[in-house]
Amino acid sequence: MKFISLFESFTKTRAEDAFELDGTLYFIVKEGMIGKAVGKQGANYRKLESVLNKKIKMVENSPVLEKFVLNAVFPLKLANVEFKEKKVFLTAPDTKTRGMLIGRGASVLKVTEAIVKRYFDIDEIRVS
Repeated sequence: MKFISLFESFTKTRAEDAFELDGTLYFIVKEGMIGKAVGKQGANYRKLESVLNKKIKMVENSPVLEKFVLNAVFPLKLANVEFKEKKVFLTAPDTKTRGMLIGRGASVLKVTEAIVKRYFDIDEIRVS
């Protein structure tokens, strides 16, 4: 709760949720407000990181699963996002992006999966 109020006072935007995963603080920002939340040239982002003394990530909320997944993995670009039988399939445009999506020991993929599971009823995320 204190993280959300601090976030809102710094960015002058509304955070719908805040939670911590693997030492990173995640803020889910209201749809269409991510630019204002990050600030000019990332000023709000950097200020918040230094005040909280934690790594932070802002994710723009969306009621559409595919768009939410794209926002969660931003700045990485995906070739395709598909949803079939409670599974999300991400298609990376190249092997470098694929590696960054998965991370060492699938750490990045597990965090992305945890974020998406908070808002959508899915079983798993797979990368190809």
